[in-house]
Amino acid sequence: MRFLYVMDPLDHINRFKDTTFAFLRATQALGHESFVCHPRDLFVDRGQCFARVQACEVFDADAHFRLGPAHDTALSETHAVFMRKDPPFDGAYLHASQMLERARGETLLVNDPRGLRDANEKLYALHFAQFTPRTLVTSRPDRIHDFVKEVGGEAVIKPLDGAGGSGVLKLATADKNARSIVDMLTQEGSRLAMVQEYLPRVVEGDKRVLLIEGKLLGAINRIPRGDDLRSNIHVGGRVEPCTLTDREREIVHAIAPRLVADGLFFVGLDLVGEKLTEVNVTSPTGIQELSAHLGRDVAQEVIQWAVDRVHAKRF
Repeated sequence: MRFLYVMDPLDHINRFKDTTFAFLRATQALGHESFVCHPRDLFVDRGQCFARVQACEVFDADAHFRLGPAHDTALSETHAVFMRKDPPFDGAYLHASQMLERARGETLLVNDPRGLRDANEKLYALHFAQFTPRTLVTSRPDRIHDFVKEVGGEAVIKPLDGAGGSGVLKLATADKNARSIVDMLTQEGSRLAMVQEYLPRVVEGDKRVLLIEGKLLGAINRIPRGDDLRSNIHVGGRVEPCTLTDREREIVHAIAPRLVADGLFFVGLDLVGEKLTEVNVTSPTGIQELSAHLGRDVAQEVIQWAVDRVHAKRF
């Protein structure tokens, strides 16, 4: 089968940690063909979506990839398209998702472009507010400061379009920087931000739970450095194996049907202290770390899922 990965440049990724690299390696190991392109390489002609693509081979070596000559192909000539461009979800990302709509019903789209547009990774979690920490979304600084007081004097503020821990900061009523932080992230009241009550159990870790079509692939626990609030891997979070508690499994079970209905197949849930903090759908990470802990290539399970779904003509 032919797989197309719409992604960031291969020379910008870390082959030891990157999930898209793991998918490319798994596609190759299972005997399928991989092609890559950037969002800017997508185009529509006479109502049909095409891409300027290159065949791709990957290697576990310093020179970790080789690309073939660029050529144009219709997305209908591929079997699956994985949209793996990292955030931010900006205008270019929006337009790419709209062009991918032209391939609906012709190839498997992972994740569904409609789902990607609807599922802001911060706001989507509010569909399941019964499982989240107390959360406020507003642009008004005074409302944010009142909220921090109401939840005990500590909270976490984050931009709605951030990723990888970018812009995530702790607020405390006793901190003289708090007002400056709020003004900065809300651009003095002109930009929305999300504020959540601070969960002290974050020092125990932030679990990344990976799902494929609503089914649990596994979870890793990301433990923040002692000098950082954030547990993201690329900012120094330490990864440990973990299992899910009964409560966490209950959360996954409750969320899964909505994810599948929205075409959000490969998803990463973030859980802190048995609370849902984010739903990652654009380019969830963590599969290489999960594979290392489980002793098997979980990326191959995702690729085989895609193969099976294409065989069943479920696209």
